[in-house]
Amino acid sequence: MAKVIILGGGVAGMSAAHELIERGFEVEIYDRNSEYVGGKARSVSVPGTNLKDTNFLPGEHGFRFFPGFYKHITDTMGRIPFSPGKTCLDNLVPTENAEILQIGQLPIIVPVNFPSSLKEVIDMFMGFMEARAELSKEEIEFFSERIWQLMTSCDDRYLNEYEQVGWWEYLGADDFSEAYRSLLVEGLTRSLVAAKAQSASTRTVGTIFLQLIYGMLNTRSKDTDRVLNGPTNDVWLNPWLTYLQSKGVKYNKGQEVVNIKIENEKVSGISVSPVNDLQTIRFITGDYYLMATPVEVAARLINEDMLKVDASLKNIVLLAPNVEWMNGVQFYLNNRFDMHKGHTIYANSKWALTSISQLQFWGNYDIQNRFDGTVKGILSVDISDWTTKGNFNNQAAKDCTPDQVKDEVWAQLKQEINYQGAPILTDEMKRFVYLDADIELVKKESSSLMNELLSSDELHKMRALSNKEPLLVNQVNTWTLRPNSYTEISNLFIASDYVKTYTDLATMEGANEAARRAVNNIIDASGDTSSLCELWELDSPLLLDLLKLKDQHRFNKGLSWKNPL
Repeated sequence: MAKVIILGGGVAGMSAAHELIERGFEVEIYDRNSEYVGGKARSVSVPGTNLKDTNFLPGEHGFRFFPGFYKHITDTMGRIPFSPGKTCLDNLVPTENAEILQIGQLPIIVPVNFPSSLKEVIDMFMGFMEARAELSKEEIEFFSERIWQLMTSCDDRYLNEYEQVGWWEYLGADDFSEAYRSLLVEGLTRSLVAAKAQSASTRTVGTIFLQLIYGMLNTRSKDTDRVLNGPTNDVWLNPWLTYLQSKGVKYNKGQEVVNIKIENEKVSGISVSPVNDLQTIRFITGDYYLMATPVEVAARLINEDMLKVDASLKNIVLLAPNVEWMNGVQFYLNNRFDMHKGHTIYANSKWALTSISQLQFWGNYDIQNRFDGTVKGILSVDISDWTTKGNFNNQAAKDCTPDQVKDEVWAQLKQEINYQGAPILTDEMKRFVYLDADIELVKKESSSLMNELLSSDELHKMRALSNKEPLLVNQVNTWTLRPNSYTEISNLFIASDYVKTYTDLATMEGANEAARRAVNNIIDASGDTSSLCELWELDSPLLLDLLKLKDQHRFNKGLSWKNPL
């Protein structure tokens, strides 16, 4: 039985462990987090909220959603037992609509699924009419033409053309109104990833945007946008850990990998230390090693001995600065404050806020026996822009204290929720606020290799980070820096959201797909006879596939895109 050592216990590490343990491999995970599993996907017990022996309030790194085009992570969830006759996949529930707010304007609410009733048809057209009132005919036509071009472009054009163009540039943001930029250009990227529209790759943003559109047009499904029916740990991650351990996975919490040792062009072992005791080091050995750490952590582990065997690993170091912050803050309210049945985009928020009112999706979750018994609603907010000055305090979120971040976010929420001055969200409703504990003042030291390969500005960015877990974003021209799941080091593999995948986005889906790719390579390298993990390409309607063939012929002749109809 081959032994696999997994470096990192996020979604990628747990996904790989799941596939490996079910195929008879021996698996050990070494996770830096001493309390929680699941990496950035986790929820947490909010410190200081277990008053009078009551339960903690649930907090999180940031809210998450499961679009309908996710196939890899949902397949895994369907194999995690939750309760008799149910799996963790059964804990996903659909949203109904999305809301776009603007200062002083009525909300724009659009259904996220194909309408199946007269009311939903009316809601859809009312939403479109509200949005149309903000945009000129020229803007709507130009945006539609750009999206149609993406829908009918071949894969080679995505890789060789759109990868080199920023989303802002592709959509001509500088040529149109502020409403066009806030609603269509920036609003879309902030709802997808922590990416600035000016630098985000059109290849990535365009691909994911189309997947959401295709989901909305699917008449047979209502899963364009799904969320969990309870705190992530309760309804997914903890049951997952229980299942993995029951199968034999050895999960080591609070253990940080500090070195990867190379001998005879292979990994001979890793050095591991307790997070709070870096002087105590153990040497761990196995047959295969799977690096499932975030990109900035992997960059610190890559050393000169590894590069002598596989020089391309230096690309991971070069990729490491391509991270942004997307962290959450939760507001615990004294009423449910359901707003609407889905996610909200705050179009005029300088900090690129998005939110969801959670308890309406959490069924019978008991919030009354938590904190002081007065909390009845949770407004969970993601902050995606930490460098632009705020609407009210004129400071970037990175430059604020935690309390200043909380106050500014609250002010920005009220500014757009309380449209036309109506007191919908008030200070009296706020009972407690939790900012993701990953936001802290920490200096991260660079390695000698990083000093050699990165510019002074890039090094400053890495050292100045005060976010323990930033998010990789797919900037223009970074696809070639991203590794495959296999390396030239014959027993070292990579499973993380920065690996080249069909998903092409730093998400739970991308992490799970990367893990499956890595496991397939371990199966192949070991000579094991187990079946390979299944992989799914992104969906594309058949009619569009035919039109893409026309564009492929044009691309092969060196021609630009031309409307195929």
